[in-house]
Amino acid sequence: MNSKKSGRAAPDKKLAAVCGLFCPGCGFFIASTEDPARLRALSERFKLPVEELTCYGCRSEKRAFYCEKDCKMTKCAAEKGIDFCVECPEYPCAEMKEFQAQMPHRLELWECQARIREVGWETWYAEMIKHYSCPKCGTINSAYDMACRKCGTTPSCEYVRSHQDEVAKVAAAMGP
Repeated sequence: MNSKKSGRAAPDKKLAAVCGLFCPGCGFFIASTEDPARLRALSERFKLPVEELTCYGCRSEKRAFYCEKDCKMTKCAAEKGIDFCVECPEYPCAEMKEFQAQMPHRLELWECQARIREVGWETWYAEMIKHYSCPKCGTINSAYDMACRKCGTTPSCEYVRSHQDEVAKVAAAMGP
């Protein structure tokens, strides 16, 4: 699947995580949909089979190991009959606060949830395409792609530009 096509088609709710993450900007999603070599490298890094890392979005039938086994927000939202955490009267709950604080790709969850509430998930989705796209070639990059994975432009997208220091620390620890 071409990165431009995967993110630029009509907004797809299965790619809008209940927590506010944007699935097309996830390394597992990118690897699963268009970059088999990246998926194999992730498999080696995490020492998990490719099948456990394959992910087609938060609301899809096939999610990566963390989202499948450990995500409490998806289960909670389903139990409460809501689409996004921001719709919950308990938002932000302790689980969401802990989740947000763990990794740099989650730094903007509060802003994402606020935008979803303010403008709706479809408009937020369109904004996220721009936020994660390379300013030069338009490729959607992950929060950990310091340089665009297609053309090499640095930073790869607005998200990385905004959080370069936090992302660089984790990217360096993860290796190539």
